[in-house]
Amino acid sequence: MRGVPPTASSRRLLALCAVVLLAVSCRWGGPDDTGGERPPGAPTGVTAQAGSATSVHVMWNRVAPAGSEVTGYEVYRGDTKVKEVPAATHMVDVSRLRPATTYVFTVRARDADGRLGPPSREVRATTPAAARADTRPPTAPGALEGRAAGSRAAQLSWSAARDDRGVVSYDLYQGRTKIHSVGGNQTAAVVTGLRPGTRYSFTVRARDAADNLSPPGRVVRLTTADGADGGATATAPADFRATTRSSGGAYYIVLSWVPPRVDGTVTEYEVRLDGRPVTSLVYGGEAPRDRATYRFYAGEEAGVTHRVRIRPLLPDGTWGAFSAERTVTTGAAG
Repeated sequence: MRGVPPTASSRRLLALCAVVLLAVSCRWGGPDDTGGERPPGAPTGVTAQAGSATSVHVMWNRVAPAGSEVTGYEVYRGDTKVKEVPAATHMVDVSRLRPATTYVFTVRARDADGRLGPPSREVRATTPAAARADTRPPTAPGALEGRAAGSRAAQLSWSAARDDRGVVSYDLYQGRTKIHSVGGNQTAAVVTGLRPGTRYSFTVRARDAADNLSPPGRVVRLTTADGADGGATATAPADFRATTRSSGGAYYIVLSWVPPRVDGTVTEYEVRLDGRPVTSLVYGGEAPRDRATYRFYAGEEAGVTHRVRIRPLLPDGTWGAFSAERTVTTGAAG
């Protein structure tokens, strides 16, 4: 719960948060009880995607400060540090790798006092086999389209590029700066972390296994909305459902949804019940990307009606849009 003093009901809710599938935990987000500063936490949402036969694109979510401010991240290949980036950067391309090889990556956050947090979970990526004597780049991705998704996100889509050996990945550029990379089987992405009321230009380039980079496709320009997000559905959980179930004489609210497809992995959600936040759930392991489920305690009385909705904490550290609101009644059939 964020900013709301725990009540007897919320304490029961906290105790029962362990019901969630996979490695999900509830947290109140308060300061260290000892009053001391702690090192940064482990980065979540870490992913690794082969960019070519000799490179891998590694991404992670922003780490909130535990004590002093987070000032940078270190990326490791096995036990070897291969990249060090400032706090504003949440992705790197690790190059000079071997073709057809599986690599293990972890990320650690560093704070202003020089302390390193624990490593993230390990992620693996396998580079494709090298293509012999391939010097021909893919064609430019076509039909790039984009639209602002509220004040802090943009939806981009394009048609697939062609290559005689196959496209391995697509690189997304904001102006001249590479900001994201997706697999060669994807032709859409949601870019987050943008500023309200700001004009942006985006391009996309295709990359093959030999690291040949296509020319950019056409430039798409868009302006994000002013002020609040305005309910941008691109960053909201989709197909949100809520039901109630009984177990051991108590009622539980059961939620399910499809996580938003954004530039990174969503590992944290805020649950709001009857207009107020009741808990945050954090996936400690691999977060679901297809459909997520969660349940929490709703009391022992039948016939009580509740309104519930959720919102994601995006990889850039900002909140996404709320899901649709659902109404459930304890003990009701369905």
